[in-house]
Amino acid sequence: MDSQKIGSFLKQLRNEKKLTQEDLAEQLNVSSRTVSRWETGRNLPDLSLLVELAEFYDISIPEIIDGERKSETMNEETKATAVKMADYSKKEKNHLTMKVIGISLIVFSLFVMISALMVFPAESSWGSIYAILSGIVLLIGLALYLKSISIKRIYRLMAVIVCAACLFGIFNVSDYVAVTQFNQVPRFAYEKEWSSSHENEVIYKTLFFNAKATHNGSSQQKVEIIK
Repeated sequence: MDSQKIGSFLKQLRNEKKLTQEDLAEQLNVSSRTVSRWETGRNLPDLSLLVELAEFYDISIPEIIDGERKSETMNEETKATAVKMADYSKKEKNHLTMKVIGISLIVFSLFVMISALMVFPAESSWGSIYAILSGIVLLIGLALYLKSISIKRIYRLMAVIVCAACLFGIFNVSDYVAVTQFNQVPRFAYEKEWSSSHENEVIYKTLFFNAKATHNGSSQQKVEIIK
C-alpha cells in the first residue's frame, strides 16, 4: 500500500470537486490538518472515514486503497462489507470505552466509600452520605461494565440488584459491629430521637435494630442495642 499515492489520489479527487481542505474537513467532520495529513501520505483515513470518502467521491474503496480509478461504478458488495466492518469497529470501540468507564467508576466509588467511612467520625452524617452516594456510583459502574462485556439485560439487572442488596447488608452489619464491638453510634440510622426523660440519651433507629447512646460524644459515651 503506497500512502503517498493514496494521498495524491485523494488530493486529485478533492480538486476535481473544487473543494478546499477546509471544505472537505467540514463535510467529514474532521480537522483540515487531518485532511492535509491524508493528502501528504503521513496518515491514512480510518475505516469508517474510508467508507465516507468512497461515498462522497462516488468511487470504490479498493480504488482509494490502490490510489487510482479502476471503474466508474462502485463495487456494492465491497462497500457493504466495509460498512459492516466499520460498524463492528465502532461497536468494539464503544464497548471498550464503556468497560474503562465502568471499571473507573467502580474503583473510584470504592475508594470514596472506604475513605468516607475512615475519615468521618461515626457521629457525622457525612460519612454515611458519601458512602451511600458512592454505592450508587458503584452500581452504575457495575451496570456499564456488565453491558460492555455483552451480558444480557436480565442478568445485568439481577447482578445490580444483588450488589445493591450486598451493600445494604454490609452497611447494616457494619453498624451492628460498630455498636456492639466499638461502642460507636450507627452511621446509617434513618432517625435520631432525643429522650425527654434523660437529657444525655439519644435513640438511633436503623432498619434492623435500635441503639441507645448515653453521654453521646463524651469520653463516657456508652452505646448499646435495645429492642
